[in-house]
Amino acid sequence: MAQDQAFKLVSPSFNHEGRLPRKYTGEGQGAKKDISPPLEWYSVPDGAKSLALIVEDIDMPSSPDGPVVPWTHWVVVNIPPKVKGLPEGFSGKEEGLRREYEMIKEGINDWKVPGWRGPGPTQTSGNHRFVFRVYALDDEMHLGNKVTKEKLLEAMQGHVLAEAGLIALF
Repeated sequence: MAQDQAFKLVSPSFNHEGRLPRKYTGEGQGAKKDISPPLEWYSVPDGAKSLALIVEDIDMPSSPDGPVVPWTHWVVVNIPPKVKGLPEGFSGKEEGLRREYEMIKEGINDWKVPGWRGPGPTQTSGNHRFVFRVYALDDEMHLGNKVTKEKLLEAMQGHVLAEAGLIALF
């Protein structure tokens, strides 16, 4: 693949620095809440063996008067580079999807559960920026059964070929 374009992350459901639609949050209605958003990436670098995704609220205070500490909403590892995105509602449904998704593993978020968990009512004080980052890696990540952001970041050191980002507001 020619590398004339930069590695890029987008969502067909919201623009960069646009509002995160309610159905992807804990404030959605009924079955239309906490659905993982669709994501697409373009111009994956040559040599990428896997992709990884981390989604964080970078404006979450650790306590009402405490410092801001990033809060992890989603961790996904071992996405094959031939996969061009994750469909809406992917989280928690890996087994029912096409074969190309079978190597993908969702990690534990900061609620201590696997998969996507969108922002909720406790995160409504002002705008919060949700940073979606996809990493092109030169190897697969072997992180065991309990994948966390911290384990992934440590394992990725020296293996990142490129990084692409997208910000949504809540």
